[in-house]
Amino acid sequence: MILDIAVHGQDGPVQSRDIAERQCISLKYLEKLIRELGRAGLIESRRGPQGGHMLAKDPMEITVGDIVRIMEKPPKYDDCACAENDCMECPQSDFCLTRSIWVETTRCMFEKLDSFVIGDLV
Repeated sequence: MILDIAVHGQDGPVQSRDIAERQCISLKYLEKLIRELGRAGLIESRRGPQGGHMLAKDPMEITVGDIVRIMEKPPKYDDCACAENDCMECPQSDFCLTRSIWVETTRCMFEKLDSFVIGDLV
């Protein structure tokens, strides 16, 4: 959806139904995504006949990692790898034999996801 808005929003807001049709996703699901990304400050929405959705930031300032962090809150795949203040720490983290693996793979994954910038993808 973010890429669709970046590509098709050059001349103004992009309507939800057009995004849903191009991306082959339901309008109801798209509206849920729009709310989450709007709360996070990535999308702005306008009502009315000329309304729709626009990026709230320059596409060169948005990474795929930013989007994944917003949509996967809290991350389901790295509960034991998150920082102390970001999520509940696992009660086994002090003696977990695999925690270091999840910490390292999560770091590597987000390092790579952060290297993909929406503006570059467009």
